Amino acid sequence: MSWSWSERHVDEYHVQGYTVFESILPASLVGELRHSCDAARHLAREKAGPQTQRLQPVFDYDIDHTPFTAFAELPELVDALQRTLSPGHTHGHADGLGVLLEPADLPWCTHWHRDWRDNISGLDLDRWEADYRDIDLFNQVNCALYEDSSTWVVPGSHLRPDLPRERSRFPERPIDGPGLDGLEGSSRERACLQYCTSMPGARQLHLAAGDFCLYRNTLWHIGNYVPYRRRATLHDFIDTPAYRSWRQREVSAANRRREAGQGMANPNRDH
Repeated sequence: MSWSWSERHVDEYHVQGYTVFESILPASLVGELRHSCDAARHLAREKAGPQTQRLQPVFDYDIDHTPFTAFAELPELVDALQRTLSPGHTHGHADGLGVLLEPADLPWCTHWHRDWRDNISGLDLDRWEADYRDIDLFNQVNCALYEDSSTWVVPGSHLRPDLPRERSRFPERPIDGPGLDGLEGSSRERACLQYCTSMPGARQLHLAAGDFCLYRNTLWHIGNYVPYRRRATLHDFIDTPAYRSWRQREVSAANRRREAGQGMANPNRDH
């Protein structure tokens, strides 16, 4: 089936916090990107060990950049993003585009989080609370080159503060991940899965090769990875002049707070 955009992508994005451009990448480009990502996997593990799960930005490394440039310039993708967001929203920047990979040896998952608020120490929570619904900010991408069911989300959570059941599930900051000490193989995999499903309202996303998932990184989400399932998923943020300015301003402010001894604020009690 050939790719076509429709207004449902706008509706899904605003209501769910994500939408999928199904099979938008041509099969030939998927193959070329896989080849370059094989080299990226080797470099990532050489640089950071067998459990590393990303290389970012890919343009900083000595691999074939040609397919990544083709991805960034793909007319159908540029058009779909502009229709869903605006002509001012762009992807594929040299300082952002990366690839997410499977761990080589052991299952692993991130902690549940809403980006910036739950993973940037020193961030001004009042500023995040004021801005998290702004459509010019906080747009992110996962584009699968192999089937990928690693990402879990809580649909609609990008529109609202945390619910009481979410605050009860994760009352502290930093948020703890699953307890994996001493676990290997299937026991470790099961612990990661149980952690994913412990979040009320969690939904697993399923991407086919060539699918492009656009999502709000301010919704609750998590990544869960196993070594036996090959993964090469392009990961990127959607930039705008407003988002570039926001990042520069808030990262600088967070750095100053950390230097002054402040850690990660807790949205359940610190504001």
